[in-house]
Amino acid sequence: MSAIIQGDNVTKVYRVGRVDVPALRGISLKVEKGEFVSIVGPSGSGKSTLFYILGGLTQATSGRVVIDDLEFSKLSDAERTRMRKRRIGFVFQKFNLLPTLDARANIDIAGDIAGVNGSTDPAYFERIVGLLGIGDRLQHRPSELSGGEQQRVALARALINRPAIVLADEPTGNLDSRNSDTVLNMLRQSNQELGQTVLMITHNPEAATIGDRIIHMRDGQIVSPDQDPQWTHH
Repeated sequence: MSAIIQGDNVTKVYRVGRVDVPALRGISLKVEKGEFVSIVGPSGSGKSTLFYILGGLTQATSGRVVIDDLEFSKLSDAERTRMRKRRIGFVFQKFNLLPTLDARANIDIAGDIAGVNGSTDPAYFERIVGLLGIGDRLQHRPSELSGGEQQRVALARALINRPAIVLADEPTGNLDSRNSDTVLNMLRQSNQELGQTVLMITHNPEAATIGDRIIHMRDGQIVSPDQDPQWTHH
């Protein structure tokens, strides 16, 4: 298998006033095509910073990031945006649904943004919303949906274009155990049945075990499990 996500000595430094604050300190990793990888670590470990860099939402200070054979640093902003829209599906903890649109329109808008509006396979759409249990909620706006339903709509939006990569940042962070299980099982199913590569950021050790392997982070670095304070008792 070949790596679909690769980072070589990736650093990220934020400037706060006159002080440089390192968020990532030389991260190197490879994620193979079709893998489900969980990234865990305590708050402030750099997990979300790594997520944003690998998703092309922000640039590394130094190092090399290659996504699906494309090196981010060599792409223009427009090229990076185009690649993100067509190859990466994002799932955020805060759902990021448009409040004036109903659930169906919130899912459909992913296709519009990616430039494939009108070409979504109706059978695939029905399959996704059926598996997520939101088929009878498609006419409702986000304010009329529970938190669990909103996250399931957000997950459907991330999957509807069949992206090669799904990046999920704390996708179960605001959910109860039942909705968490639904979201995790759907991520696993999309990985196994559709061959999508899934990279999931989580602080929940139980959720992390659904992945093929677990990467531990602390203080902006990849560490062994025994250096992860929330993992030492697992």
